[in-house]
Amino acid sequence: MSELTVSRRLPLDKARVLTFLQEYGVYAGVAVLLLANIAFTPHFLSAENFRTQAVQVAPVLIVALGMALAIGSEGVDLSVGSVMALSTSLLSLYLGYGPWIALLVAAVGGAAVGLANGSLIAFIGVQPIVATLALMVAGRGIALVLLPQLKDVRDPGLASLGSGDLFGLPYLVLIAVALALAVGFTVRRTTFGRQLLAIGDSRPAARLAGLPVRRVLILVYVCSGVLAAIAGVLATARLQASDPTSLGTLMELSAITAVVVGGTPLTGGRIRIGGTVAGAVLIQLLTATLIKHDLPPSWTQIAQAVVIVLAVYAARERGKR
Repeated sequence: MSELTVSRRLPLDKARVLTFLQEYGVYAGVAVLLLANIAFTPHFLSAENFRTQAVQVAPVLIVALGMALAIGSEGVDLSVGSVMALSTSLLSLYLGYGPWIALLVAAVGGAAVGLANGSLIAFIGVQPIVATLALMVAGRGIALVLLPQLKDVRDPGLASLGSGDLFGLPYLVLIAVALALAVGFTVRRTTFGRQLLAIGDSRPAARLAGLPVRRVLILVYVCSGVLAAIAGVLATARLQASDPTSLGTLMELSAITAVVVGGTPLTGGRIRIGGTVAGAVLIQLLTATLIKHDLPPSWTQIAQAVVIVLAVYAARERGKR
């Protein structure tokens, strides 16, 4: 075999590997983690363990769905963790008016943060990372002003939402799956979804084409805020406690990891909802694996950082071709 043949084959093989990692790497990662846990983690193959993993991944997935919309528009939403904290504070404060009123107020709070984010980005021209960073700091501050400390949440309806199930499937998981299907349908089958992807692909071109860029961007961040608020409500219902100090901490990292690892490029213009779901599952399995093998929580953050770097590298190399 000549040197020229070898030199041509190596880049081609590298391209194939990078393409595989971009398209299917997240699914391969989930499969590897599952097999490793089945082989080396005691009691992993139990219904109770799978239920626990599914319940714990539900809030991460819901937040990641909103993050996928923001990243697909060539933005990012760093305020999602603070929105979760704000939603748990509002839920606790308004629970005396009934669970449905409290849920509505929490969702409105998330929408208000999203509206502020979207307005700063769409009308003032603030960079998404700066706008959402400001709301990340302000949102948790407001949450702590409303509820300065941990508070038990005792409500039969919320308790049922957090621990109940339908035909053996937890409500939290069913809600997360329903939201994933709804967001997937929105991205693929609606005018809003097509406009969002066009804006993420090229905002100047979208403006020249007459697309309602400002309106779409505001709706993107409102959706992200509402989804983060729903995740905060579900986490509160599961824990039966409101803790704005810690709820949602570093959730933005987990959500970005799930989206990027799932194949959605940070450059916008494309959203992979199926990959985002698999990415959220991957993060949960990775966290659970490290915990079950007595590694400190700090290792989880390091592992997530490594996964993000690998995913971004694969996307960057693929974009060069």
